[in-house]
Amino acid sequence: MIKRSPALASAILGLIGVVLQGWAVAGAETLRAQATVDRFYQWRNGSLAWTGPTNGAAWGDLLTAIRTAELHGLDPADYRLAELSAASPAVADARLDRIATDAYLTLAAHLLSGRLDPVSIEPNWTATPRGRDLAAYLESALANGAVAESLDVLAPSQRGYRDLQRALARYRVIAEKGGWPSIDGGPTLRVGDRGRRVAQLRKRLAATGDIAGASADPELFDAALVEAVRRFQKRTNLEPDGAVGARTLTQLNTRVEERIAQIRANMERWRWLPDDLGRRHIRVNIADFRLEAHVNGQVERTHEIIVGRLYRKTPIFTGTMTYLVFNPWWETPPNLAVKDKLPVFRRDPKSVETLGFQVIDRNGELVDAKNIDWNAVPERAFPYRIRQAPGPNNALGDVKFMFPNRHNVYLHDTPTRGLFARTRRDFSSGCVRVRDALDFADWVLAETPGWDPARIRALAAGDEETLVRLKHSIPVHILYWTVVSDGADTVRFIDDIYDRDARLIAALDQ
Repeated sequence: MIKRSPALASAILGLIGVVLQGWAVAGAETLRAQATVDRFYQWRNGSLAWTGPTNGAAWGDLLTAIRTAELHGLDPADYRLAELSAASPAVADARLDRIATDAYLTLAAHLLSGRLDPVSIEPNWTATPRGRDLAAYLESALANGAVAESLDVLAPSQRGYRDLQRALARYRVIAEKGGWPSIDGGPTLRVGDRGRRVAQLRKRLAATGDIAGASADPELFDAALVEAVRRFQKRTNLEPDGAVGARTLTQLNTRVEERIAQIRANMERWRWLPDDLGRRHIRVNIADFRLEAHVNGQVERTHEIIVGRLYRKTPIFTGTMTYLVFNPWWETPPNLAVKDKLPVFRRDPKSVETLGFQVIDRNGELVDAKNIDWNAVPERAFPYRIRQAPGPNNALGDVKFMFPNRHNVYLHDTPTRGLFARTRRDFSSGCVRVRDALDFADWVLAETPGWDPARIRALAAGDEETLVRLKHSIPVHILYWTVVSDGADTVRFIDDIYDRDARLIAALDQ
């Protein structure tokens, strides 16, 4: 039996007390990834990862990674950069070690699935977030000496995100140089105009590379300046008329800091998406009035679209297309029957028949519309169902593309195809109208045997409603991006038609 002196026993107890006190302080620290931090140290049996004489390299890599968070539109200050930069990691420090681990795990989570919960910004959001066991991931990164690299690869790998990264860097350089000049208010500027405002316009477009080279007469609105204005208008989804009216002037005078914030917001939207959007998938960008059909990472088709009006916004969500309906009946939603169709029927009762509508009572019986006094029909307790037969006036056109969802939103053709000539196309009641819908149907049915373009058009030329199920379902992502890659290593800024950017930017800046 070994005898211990009272002095030795006291020293051991004192040392244990110091260790326990250190862990108690560490445990009391406010950590954002508390549960994951605890699990990480349980796996390591409490051994430190960042502090102490053997962990200096990992500490340095972590600080480097936190500083470069700004390349992803994130604020390094959110990951306790000031505190960690001022600390001395050479001495083992349990509290400091846990703070460093929390900083890594928090940044990792933000790069992986977003700094914000998407549902807090977009209540209809349904896309499955990217995820992984970050405690195990950190353990592997430390073992491989790849702390900084492990964080960067957690960000989205799609080209759209990486193009936004490059744009963020470019616009920050412009900001560091003082931004771009504003253009004084006044009447529309057109080719042939002359004056100080034209010179301001030229300098503004030169700052973003829309026009290059010096002009012999900088105050003259010449042909080269017209083309530069058109390039700018196309990038901002404005009518490319080459003139600087009120809407173009507003976009030109948007400060570079606002553009940087807009890029950051759209990078966050990318982080909310899964890595795998589907081998064959459909992306609808509401703000851009554009549908893209993707296969194996490449865009195979693009279609112009019409989206919901400001007071009937198209929701943002993900669904799965499983079938199409050719020559569809349109079962008019009750709110549209009252708000849209009842006023039409009151003005012209014959339009019920000429537009191909049927009226059905609460017993499910057809009602002869000629016997209805539409002016006497109440709005609050509307007593009918209204549906429209297939035909040239049908609101859904020749085909609708169905991905069942709680919003009752789908893609469809339209008889009012002239609206596609407009640049801003928010005219629908929430669903998405597709230009050249039968061509889109060719793509959708390309992997469903027996449905070639000739058969599709023959069917659409008839008047019988026909449901066609897809052999392989297709993911549909209805999104809202106000900065997008233009495919040439630059980006386009898009008008925020639903005013959604401000809330997201404010949340990111909190």
